Amino acid sequence: MGPQKADILAKEFDIHTYGDLLHYFPFRVVDRSHVSTIDNFNSEEPYLVFRGRISDLHTITSGHSTRLEASFTDGTGTMTLVWFQGIKWIKESLRPGTVYNVMGKPSLYGSTLQLVHPDLEASSLYDEGPVHAFLPIYRTTEKAKNRGLGTKTIARITSTLLQHIPKELPETLPAQFVQKYHLLDRSTTLRKIHYPNTMEEWQQAILRVKFEELFYHQLDYQYSRIARKQHSVGRVFGSIGSHFNTFYNEHLPFPLTNAQKRVIKEIRSDMRSGRQMNRLLQGDVGSGKTLVALLTILIALDNQCQACLMAPTEILATQHFTNFQKYLANQNIQVELLVGSLKASQKKKIKQRLAIGEIDILIGTHALIEPDVQFQQLGYVVIDEQHRFGVEQRAKLWGKSTIPPHILVMTATPIPRTLAMTLYADLDCSIIDELPPGRQPVVTTHGTDANRSQLFHFMQKEIAKGRQVYVVYPLINESESLDLKDLMDGYESLSRSFPQPQYQLSIVHGQMPAEAKAYEMDRFKRGETHIMVSTTVIEVGVDVPNATVMVIENAERFGLSQLHQLRGRVGRGGGKSYCILMTKNDLSHTSKQRIQTMCNTSDGFAIAEADLRLRGPGDLQGLQQSGMLDLKMADLVDDEPLVCATRDEVNNLLKTDPDLQRPENHILLQYIQNHSHLPHWDKIS
Repeated sequence: MGPQKADILAKEFDIHTYGDLLHYFPFRVVDRSHVSTIDNFNSEEPYLVFRGRISDLHTITSGHSTRLEASFTDGTGTMTLVWFQGIKWIKESLRPGTVYNVMGKPSLYGSTLQLVHPDLEASSLYDEGPVHAFLPIYRTTEKAKNRGLGTKTIARITSTLLQHIPKELPETLPAQFVQKYHLLDRSTTLRKIHYPNTMEEWQQAILRVKFEELFYHQLDYQYSRIARKQHSVGRVFGSIGSHFNTFYNEHLPFPLTNAQKRVIKEIRSDMRSGRQMNRLLQGDVGSGKTLVALLTILIALDNQCQACLMAPTEILATQHFTNFQKYLANQNIQVELLVGSLKASQKKKIKQRLAIGEIDILIGTHALIEPDVQFQQLGYVVIDEQHRFGVEQRAKLWGKSTIPPHILVMTATPIPRTLAMTLYADLDCSIIDELPPGRQPVVTTHGTDANRSQLFHFMQKEIAKGRQVYVVYPLINESESLDLKDLMDGYESLSRSFPQPQYQLSIVHGQMPAEAKAYEMDRFKRGETHIMVSTTVIEVGVDVPNATVMVIENAERFGLSQLHQLRGRVGRGGGKSYCILMTKNDLSHTSKQRIQTMCNTSDGFAIAEADLRLRGPGDLQGLQQSGMLDLKMADLVDDEPLVCATRDEVNNLLKTDPDLQRPENHILLQYIQNHSHLPHWDKIS
């Protein structure tokens, strides 16, 4: 291959070496021995093979576009082949009257059957020597195809490579797993995944790749967790003192649930173990995670250490600060807030007091990780809505103490079981699976524009009872002017239907200055306004117990977890609360499923599982930045049994051989030493 094509392989597919090419797997293989007929083709099949002759090539120019069309017949019918790219080369290479295998997915264009950019090969190839019965189909790009690197070319060079590699390649899995799960050996896998003789062989090769991907992912992170527990040193918080006891016995705002007590015991056990704690705390909206965080922060203070809490937005950080001040009003504990909107002089004073130990608890946003924020004795870090922060951002907080502080990361976005087993295999997990007594489930209903007058009447009735209402618009990206227009149009429409002075409205969106957002939020919290018109900036952290109605406009544009988060803003007081999902009339099948799921359940974990199945792990909020989901073949939804099996195998393996010193596990130790946190098939040498 020449340098130009090699450069395209590198830039488009990250293929630099023979090994990279060998591990660039096809996403589908097509049985070329099974030929379909035009008069009886199955529109449900993703890829079909037809055999016939081409005639009537002609170029058509329409406006600024040019296309090449050809008539193709197999004796049972006719369809049109169409090309928009590479027209000159294709026209010169085609031989009318020659028998071709034409491959792809036809579709009806009006009453005409068309196949756009088909894969072609002369049928005579079968008469000239052995041709693989199964054709591998590789993912490619328009840029690569325009440079002659379509799926057929990738298949050809991969076939050539397979003829030159050694017959036996070094194994990368211990024999015990290959035998137990009836897996193909590595050499056979790499051959059969590209060029199987049967569909069963291809499925066996895929199973081997999936098992290895998931196994090494689990091994990497579980081994890291064990190593951290064995070798990392953490502060010993051996005592519970006056800060904790005074608050627990005299100022606890409500009795703890059994789930909260269980989680505090788990955290307490970590804190006195002498090892650094790294614990993930999951809890549904309103389950009381913040109170758990506060109580465990007080344990750090009782052991002469400072603590900090980092939140992703100023609204949420300010909410935590306000709550902590309220909870700790009768105790001699210094709590401060550090956010970007503070004046430089205010920030400077806070940093000076922090460095000499005058501040016990610092709450803030990304401002906490600035280099000049220095603690005298940081012993405990709480990170709220952890999926909003990257690993490097969190690590900057950990580095602000000579002895690593204990870490508690919290999320109100429930994590599906398969994701928790893979994304957070290196963390200890705690779950608050119980809501405080008295919390009523939020009644969730679906409405369209046809129900708009009923909706407004219902809102007026709730406001007449002294309640408040959220109306949320989907500002997915703060630079999207179209979405902002939707918000402003909605605000004007509501202003007409809820006129002053009888009704007061607030408005909050991400493009407002921080001071203006805080002012509007405060008005709503104090009950001075009846309706809060907002974007998703109120998704987390806003706590107004008097708000009983959440209206979500264009609800079909939100993911399930985000809808669940928004719904959690109501139902925080004693009154019955409602969530109304407003959508357009014509919904896609997936959107209908999301809306039905929200109306049918309030269980955050059930919703998270449904979200994972509908959207896949790559689209779930915050997971793209994790860098942990780069799986070539395995699917965390479809392959859940395999996820569980590999997790259990790694668990059992590390229980019996935690240092991987047994001869049969030498392969695994070598991988850990060379490929830490690179749990990918193509990184295994």
